[in-house]
Amino acid sequence: EFVKNPNWRLPGTNLQEDITHTVKTADFVAATEIASALMGDAIATNMFMLGYAYQKGWVPLAAASLERAIELNGVAVDFNRQGFLWGRRAAVDLERVRRIARPAEVVALGEHFSRNLDELLERRVKMLTDYQNAEYAAKYKSLVDKVRSVDVKLAEAVARNYAKLLAYKDEYEVARLHADGEFERKIDAMFEGDYKVVYHLAPPLLARRDPLTGEPRKMQFGPWVLPLFKALKSLRGLRGTLLDVFGYTEERRTERALIAEYEETVGRVLAGLTPHNHAIALELLSLPEEIRGFGHIKMASVVAARKKRDALLGRFTGAQRAAA
Repeated sequence: EFVKNPNWRLPGTNLQEDITHTVKTADFVAATEIASALMGDAIATNMFMLGYAYQKGWVPLAAASLERAIELNGVAVDFNRQGFLWGRRAAVDLERVRRIARPAEVVALGEHFSRNLDELLERRVKMLTDYQNAEYAAKYKSLVDKVRSVDVKLAEAVARNYAKLLAYKDEYEVARLHADGEFERKIDAMFEGDYKVVYHLAPPLLARRDPLTGEPRKMQFGPWVLPLFKALKSLRGLRGTLLDVFGYTEERRTERALIAEYEETVGRVLAGLTPHNHAIALELLSLPEEIRGFGHIKMASVVAARKKRDALLGRFTGAQRAAA
C-alpha cells in the first residue's frame, strides 16, 4: 500500500487490535527503541525479540540450541548473544530493562526529536553547516526567524521543510555521509571476519540507461571508491556553482529550483496571511514533505507537489480576497 501511496501511514492501533483478536493474547513491546538504546544498533531488535519470545515460552527450543545457532552463524556472535539475553531479561522485568536502556528518557528523546522550535533550529543549523557551510545555515535560519516573527506554527513548518529542500542528497552529500567515518564504524559493528564492502551507485556521468525503464542502472564499486568519497566530500563547496559538474543534470537543477520556489511561496504567504487562510498557509509551507524518493521517483513527486502548490496558492489568494 505504501508503494502505491507514499502518504500512507501504518495503522498501528488497528493492527494491534487485529493481532489481539486473532491470537487472543499478545505482548506489544517497543523492541527497536529498547534494543537500540541497549546495544547501539537497531539490528539488535531481531535477537531481542527472539529472546523475549523464548523467555515467554513461545519458542519450543532450548536456549542452548538457539545460542549454538548464533555461534554457528558466525556473524557478530557476542553482539547477537547479548541481544538475545536482553530480550529474555525484558520478558521477566520489562520496566527494569527499560530504565537501564533509558536512564534519562526525557533528555534522551532530544537526541532524535526536537521539543520546541529552538531545538529544531539548532539541530537543522548544525546539519546544514555540516552539509555545506555556516553561511548556508545562516540563510536558512534567517528565513525561519522572519516567519517566526509572524507566526510560530508556520515557522515550525518552514524550519522542517526548508531544511529538507536545502539539504538535497546529491553526489557531494552521498560522499560526505560515506566518508565521515560513521558508516565504516557501523559496518565494523555489524560484521566480523573477512568481508568486502561493495557500493551500488548510478553516477550520472557513467551509468548506462536501462533499456526497459530508461533510468540509470546501478554499477558495482569496490572498497577503492572510499578515497574518492573523501575527495568528493572536500569539494562540496562547488555545489551549485559553475564548476559543479553534477549540478547540470535535470534532477539537480530541479532541486535548486524547488528551493527558490519555496522561498517565493514563503514570501507570498507572509504578504497575504489572514486568519481565514492560515490553515491553507500551513499546508502550503508543509508541501515539501510530499516530495520523496530519488531519481525518477522524486521527479514524479515533484510534478504532483507543484500541481498541488498551484491549487493551494489559488485557494490562499481567494481566501485573502474574501477576507478583504
